[in-house]
Amino acid sequence: MPYLNITEVESAVTSLATAYPGLAELITLPEPSFEGRTAHALRIGAPAPIPKKCVMLIGGVHAREWGSCEVLVHFAADLLEAYRNGTGLGYGGSVFTADQVQHLLRRLDLVVYPLVNPDGRLYSQTVKSMWRKNRNPANAGGSPNPACIGVDLNRNYDFLFDFATAFDPHADPQVSADPCDEMVYCGPTAFSEPETRNVRWLLDQHPRTGWFVDVHSYAQDMLYNWGDDDNQSVDPDMNFRNHQFDGKRGLPGDLAYSEYIPKGDEDTARLLAEAFCQGVYGVRGVPYKPMTGFHLYPTSGTSDDYVYARHYTDPDRGKVLGFTVEWGNDAAHSPNPFHPPWAEMERIVLDVDAGLVQFCLAVT
Repeated sequence: MPYLNITEVESAVTSLATAYPGLAELITLPEPSFEGRTAHALRIGAPAPIPKKCVMLIGGVHAREWGSCEVLVHFAADLLEAYRNGTGLGYGGSVFTADQVQHLLRRLDLVVYPLVNPDGRLYSQTVKSMWRKNRNPANAGGSPNPACIGVDLNRNYDFLFDFATAFDPHADPQVSADPCDEMVYCGPTAFSEPETRNVRWLLDQHPRTGWFVDVHSYAQDMLYNWGDDDNQSVDPDMNFRNHQFDGKRGLPGDLAYSEYIPKGDEDTARLLAEAFCQGVYGVRGVPYKPMTGFHLYPTSGTSDDYVYARHYTDPDRGKVLGFTVEWGNDAAHSPNPFHPPWAEMERIVLDVDAGLVQFCLAVT
């Protein structure tokens, strides 16, 4: 089948909720997009006598990364079908038993939100294929430049949002305060966009969330915290909340700043990222690399760092380890790596879904 359009993604989500009563529950997100579209997520899990820990997975954030929605729709459908039928799952050489599937959905709830940015995906699929942002024109200031529409949703979260103050002047974080930056405009304020507020709402509604995965492309990586600087586990005062270190973040290998993370959290995050990569590799031998987000490039305002930062800014919130999948690559046979030919995307879906199943099993 070809890539799903936005109507088909929504139809798939609602159909799964209808087809698997008792295992899947439809969640209506509270805020419509600028163009008036209401989004939905699925909560998947077997009934349990006590509340379960939760893994949250989102996709379709960057409009041009078409396959992320398909990855999550197929992931949800595969698990639901296998659980109901009492069967295992096979993705090439990565095989999961029926007992593993039953264990996964009995021990965990999964919140799957495949299409965060419906307006952007529609625009990418019908007008400008490489469009990345949402379609909010509020900050364009009347400019006729079409690039001035929209916000990069994965720079709009409340983590070091004032990047000009937070980062060293010589650092090069991949973020911009210019509304006419077609790629990484962060928006006027953190959570200025309904799409990111919907993700925050999902987190607030599921306080037992312990792990968060944002599905993107492309680089064949599994990224974990942090994304603003190198990690260190020695000096807890050297952290994103401490303004003493403003203007010092974002340079690799320097002594002025590294972002604090407890060693136990980093070790766990790395092991989970490695588990994902092992699941991917088992399918057909495609190597993905586990690494911190900073080692891809320095960023601020991203979903994975925001979710992990929440328990530092508000101790009443539970700890959530944040991850970002970067599926696919720029191989010569993919003229556009953000939406490769469907035959290749089908193989990528199998790769990533195997990795996500292995990841979820690793947290149980």
